[in-house]
Amino acid sequence: MTDVVFIEGLCLDAVIGVHAHERLAPQPLRLDIRMQFDTRRAAASDALSDALDYDAVARRLAEYVASTRFALVETLAERCAALILDEFGAERVQLRLAKPTALKSAAAVGVEIARARRSS
Repeated sequence: MTDVVFIEGLCLDAVIGVHAHERLAPQPLRLDIRMQFDTRRAAASDALSDALDYDAVARRLAEYVASTRFALVETLAERCAALILDEFGAERVQLRLAKPTALKSAAAVGVEIARARRSS
């Protein structure tokens, strides 16, 4: 299966970082997410209930990210990928999490990860 549902440039705020000044207030994050999901059923039915609801994914991630206070972007990326796999039925997730204001001399820093659903 090669179907992908994506969210590009999801802007969320979070308290994240290892430095004391990063712990004082939320800072902007940008997420680019590619979710492998078989879209054939949704295409045939034209029903949202058969689709991977990207609006629901974005709202859930916004709620989750706002509630966290991780030190590392690696941890937040891992937890966000697990949330998508566990709660939305994606088979595989590629997630890029960027901190645009982390370094004055760079447009952004962050991590890119790929995770797949565990077989039962």
